[in-house]
Amino acid sequence: MAPMKAAPMRPTAKFSISFGLVTIPVAAYNATDTSASVSFVRIHTADGGRVRNQPVCSLEGVEITPDEIGRGYKPGDGDTVVPLSDEDLDALPLPTAKTLTILAFVAGGDIDPLQMGKGYYLGIDSPAAAKPYVLLREAMERHQRVGLGKIALHGRETLAMIRPMEGALVMQVLLWPHQIRSMDGVLPERQAEVARNEVSAAEALMDSFGELSEDDLHDHYRESLEEIVAAKLAHREPEFPAGEEQPAGEVMDLMAALQDSVRAAKRSRGEDEEAGSGRTAKKSTAKKSTAKKSTATKAAAKKQTAAKKTAGRGGRRAG
Repeated sequence: MAPMKAAPMRPTAKFSISFGLVTIPVAAYNATDTSASVSFVRIHTADGGRVRNQPVCSLEGVEITPDEIGRGYKPGDGDTVVPLSDEDLDALPLPTAKTLTILAFVAGGDIDPLQMGKGYYLGIDSPAAAKPYVLLREAMERHQRVGLGKIALHGRETLAMIRPMEGALVMQVLLWPHQIRSMDGVLPERQAEVARNEVSAAEALMDSFGELSEDDLHDHYRESLEEIVAAKLAHREPEFPAGEEQPAGEVMDLMAALQDSVRAAKRSRGEDEEAGSGRTAKKSTAKKSTAKKSTATKAAAKKQTAAKKTAGRGGRRAG
């Protein structure tokens, strides 16, 4: 049986990238797939019936159809809502509605990770866009910079970052700076002090983690949830592989916990077990050798003492 082919991606938006006087028509494709994540539906716990969200008019109290739903904007804190049609939105004097104008090129590390939102793959939207597309990508790769600009997507203007990735251009939607909340009340009033040896132990623990494995990148939560569902349908108990129980509770001795963590991480990868036993064997052999030398030395000393005493007694008899 031939494997099923993945459905071709469809662009979610089309616009142009403005790079100085260079224009690059592109199509944006969703770079992430949220359908693969775990999702739940709401049910009525009494009988298991689905609980749905029905669009109801707040004035008439009746359910309305999707064709009757439009957009409205609520200015200020009042109850007034101003209706807005598609024509009103199309008339907005926004150059970002059709064009992403690059405003600056910055180092990627200058972007606050808290601002990063949804990602899009950018593909060319016409054969003529191929050369300027490659030009922008290679220039950013060699210059080690990312482009910052503004674009209107899905009725909202947003900041956007463009960066090269594996031969393509990727756009990352960014939150506005004012959308990042203050950290007031997050940090403790009194900062804890840590010793230098504790920081060194924490660094040793970081080094002991190693690289990510394929199993680390596996969605075990979804797999376990599907096993619970299958068990309920089959009227049986769920079967889970036995896992190592994680220690819980408050850490009282931080240094000891760090050192134990390093040893546990090495044991999990089978490191230093054989080497450790080898060192122990060598130390044991060295101790035995030292003990033998000490015993031999003491025996030789006793023989020398006995010989001297015998020689002394012989000399007195001769006299």
